[in-house]
Amino acid sequence: MGAAHEHAVQGLREAISRGDLPPGLRLVEADLVQQFGVSRGSVRLALDALVAERLVERVANKGARVRVVSTAEAVEITECRLPLEALLARKAAERVTDAEADRLAAHLETMTGAVAAGDVLKYGELIQQLHGLIAEVARHAVAADLVGKLQAQLVRHQFRLSLRPGRPQVSLAELTALVAAITDRDPDRADAAAVAHFRSVIAALSQPPTAPGGPA
Repeated sequence: MGAAHEHAVQGLREAISRGDLPPGLRLVEADLVQQFGVSRGSVRLALDALVAERLVERVANKGARVRVVSTAEAVEITECRLPLEALLARKAAERVTDAEADRLAAHLETMTGAVAAGDVLKYGELIQQLHGLIAEVARHAVAADLVGKLQAQLVRHQFRLSLRPGRPQVSLAELTALVAAITDRDPDRADAAAVAHFRSVIAALSQPPTAPGGPA
């Protein structure tokens, strides 16, 4: 039961983080049993765990659904995420290997290509992958775990930001500075670049949308 429960928790958390299970979606236990190949009991335990993480909520007489996060709460979550991301950036700059630096640089090239092509949905996914790569390089399990739980709540808002005119170009410049600082092995610069990027995200979230949309 323990392994099955963990499998269901991880699978559900990742599906919510990717946006495969969008905010407001009703989570039907029978469907999740089939999707993850675990028992109904494991699914219920997984849902309970994600309710505790604020990714899922239970609605009276309607069952469980992916929790909808307001813009005001998204700002607060990002404010909490900022110092953790700065820590991960600093540790990444201290610990990055040559192979990891090459991987980060190659990923940034792919991001640049997505922005040039106007593929904002792909760009939004690549941003999340970049933060995951930085967390891997940082090798700080506690901070990475906390960031992962916070980030999973922000999917809808992140994709909306990337759909705003001009926003991808702004965030690409910020993330280029972040990757450069890490690959240059400059912890202070990496910390500052991460802070600048997430302050920019907070400012963008705080502004009313200029166009309909849904990723930072």
